[in-house]
Amino acid sequence: MSFKKYIPNTITCCNLISGCVATCFAFFHEPKLALMWIIIGAVFDFFDGMSARILHVASPIGKELDSLADDVTFGVAPSTIIFSQLLVMDYPSFLQPVSDYVAFIAFVMAAFSALRLAKFNLDERQSMGFIGLPTPANALFWGSLIIGLGPWLEQSSTGTLLIIAMIFVSSYLLVSEIPMFALKFKHWGWKGNEVKYIFLLTCIPMLIFLRWSAFAAIIAWYVILSVGVDLYQKRHQVLSAES
Repeated sequence: MSFKKYIPNTITCCNLISGCVATCFAFFHEPKLALMWIIIGAVFDFFDGMSARILHVASPIGKELDSLADDVTFGVAPSTIIFSQLLVMDYPSFLQPVSDYVAFIAFVMAAFSALRLAKFNLDERQSMGFIGLPTPANALFWGSLIIGLGPWLEQSSTGTLLIIAMIFVSSYLLVSEIPMFALKFKHWGWKGNEVKYIFLLTCIPMLIFLRWSAFAAIIAWYVILSVGVDLYQKRHQVLSAES
């Protein structure tokens, strides 16, 4: 009996467990530990698909299990980080009557993460890039943001409104039709990979100087760069069609 077919699903289950642990730490308002376990889950998520391809044991159940694990690690866990942060925030006077319920808005993002993963499973356009913001990137953004700006947000009179607005922006980006590049290389040359290399090179100083907050800055830069590239390509296509 071959045990290699169980290896990818075992790795995926490790991702799921990591997401559960991250969620627990998030409920206890420990965003650093929650983010650490989200990152551990992301490592497992990277290797489960790779092991399935290398061992030639990819299966439909593995694909479904992967989506379930990803929604916990990259959907529920970051949403819980936001939920716990909103519980300790000051609310504007007009939100005071519903302040006991506002924090639950955070879980809207978990629902949109599930929608994004369902779309990804059926979308054949995303073999070399992404359509919409990947859930791991969104999770890293929020974990890093709360760690870096949590104290400032708690003191800011507009912090609650800012977080709520960003929840809906993130939810939109997850299911949007905005093309976003993936760090996948058909070759290692500069031509054709300019955007990827520029992105990687600009990430280095962010990681050095921003530390835990670096992920938030990197993901924000990733979205801006992806949108910029998309607008440039569309404009180039229009000009080419007119000429």
